[in-house]
Amino acid sequence: MGLFTELKDSISRAASTLFSEEDPKRIGIYGPPNAGKTTLANRIARDWTGDAVGPESHVPHETRRARRKEDVEIERDGKTVNIDIVDTPGVTTKVDYTEFLEHDMEKDDAVRRSREATEGVAEAMHWLREDVDGVIYVLDSTEDPFTQVNTMLIGIIESQDLPVLILANKIDLDESSVQRIRNAFPQHETTELSALEGDNMDEVYDQIAEYFG
Repeated sequence: MGLFTELKDSISRAASTLFSEEDPKRIGIYGPPNAGKTTLANRIARDWTGDAVGPESHVPHETRRARRKEDVEIERDGKTVNIDIVDTPGVTTKVDYTEFLEHDMEKDDAVRRSREATEGVAEAMHWLREDVDGVIYVLDSTEDPFTQVNTMLIGIIESQDLPVLILANKIDLDESSVQRIRNAFPQHETTELSALEGDNMDEVYDQIAEYFG
């Protein structure tokens, strides 16, 4: 009886572990170039793990490969949401090497960057179609959101039936217009923030817990 009881307890513990602990959900951070995706990814990672995800820059397409920060535990109202953050390259219809020449780069470096950025866009689209469980869509609230890329990506996200949280970033800037983004995508709730300054991050974390918990 002792051996049988011990075996039963061991099986029970294993089953409890198997069925009670879910793998972290992979949350992709998407949006156009220079919307503040990496700034947001770093803000989340630093707040909850103390580490950054990747370098930030005013130069477009600084992120040219998807970067992943695993096991980010966000605590809200006594509950823990466990996610993997996937910071993806900015998606655009065309990467022109002349964009980089405006930032004092040599032509060879600019061409190389544009090629890497183009490959990064393809990688981001692969992640979206195959490997993420939800999307944080970051938009620059100082820019017009009515673009072909934004409409296409939101359409793909909806067709994949993925939960999506739309963030209107850069509200610290005078030319910010959150309402313009709300008007562009009225079918989704929009949350405003400044990832750079950390403004309204508590509400962002509440929304992450609600959408992806």
